Amino acid sequence: MTEPGPVRRIEVFTGAGRRRTWTAEDKARIVAESYSGLESVCAVARRYGLAQGQLFTWRREARKALAMIEAPFAPVVVEPAPVAAEKPLRKRPRRRSRGGIELEIDGVVVRVERGADAKTVAAVISALKAER
Repeated sequence: MTEPGPVRRIEVFTGAGRRRTWTAEDKARIVAESYSGLESVCAVARRYGLAQGQLFTWRREARKALAMIEAPFAPVVVEPAPVAAEKPLRKRPRRRSRGGIELEIDGVVVRVERGADAKTVAAVISALKAER
């Protein structure tokens, strides 16, 4: 009978060894952490026991989902300029345009200049629509 040699490596498997399932909330939280900039994407993946490729896939899927969300748009009506003989309803001081837009909702005029914050503009438009 031969003597067995020393044991060099032992692996102990615990658990059922099946795939983990992550809720959408967990995935979103982990993806958000990976974008925080406080640590690398790979470090976030290691902390949660994920393969780095899995986290990169979740990030790519999140970017695709965000790209598919449509921004709300309002219908635009282009009217011809008034004829010189017609008198405008009210006079407004002329300003040099810097590339902004002008919205009129139920007689209320809102000018949005270049560089305006999109969330603020959306909030103003929503408030004007709600007061109709």
